[in-house]
Amino acid sequence: MPLPAEQDGTVPAERREPAATGSDKPAVVKRDATVIVAGGTSDSHTWNLVFLQLLLEELGFDVVNLGPCVPTDLLVAESLARRPALLVVSSVNGHGYQDGIRMIGKVRECAELSALPAVIGGKLGIAGAQSAEQLAELIAAGYDAVFDDGAEGIASFQRLLDSLPQRVLT
Repeated sequence: MPLPAEQDGTVPAERREPAATGSDKPAVVKRDATVIVAGGTSDSHTWNLVFLQLLLEELGFDVVNLGPCVPTDLLVAESLARRPALLVVSSVNGHGYQDGIRMIGKVRECAELSALPAVIGGKLGIAGAQSAEQLAELIAAGYDAVFDDGAEGIASFQRLLDSLPQRVLT
């Protein structure tokens, strides 16, 4: 049960958490890497993109969030201009499989982006989880990893992020 607040809604000083001191602060991990986050070409959802951006920034990455309904030409142009360490395509509307195949095809057509690590995740189909064949098709089309909707997808995604370059700042 929460402790009562003062009349103005504040918590009295004697019940507040002690402020962290400079010596209690952990080292900040700053990655030598930029990640591009993009929604599928037909996906107008944004909360997933904001979540990914915040997660990636918390892990020390610089993030370029291209937003929802990203035209494939913009995705290719931004990838060429920024040379990210990773491209992340996210879907919530259930058309990630279809959008993703088209998007990565255009990225991989560009010789300069042929080795760009690229992943896709979220709700990739309208009928639930994708079949093993569909996941294999996304890999064959050019994605390095596929994270189907669910908690294990986030854990796997974080393991992949841990393999990207980093440096520790104090």
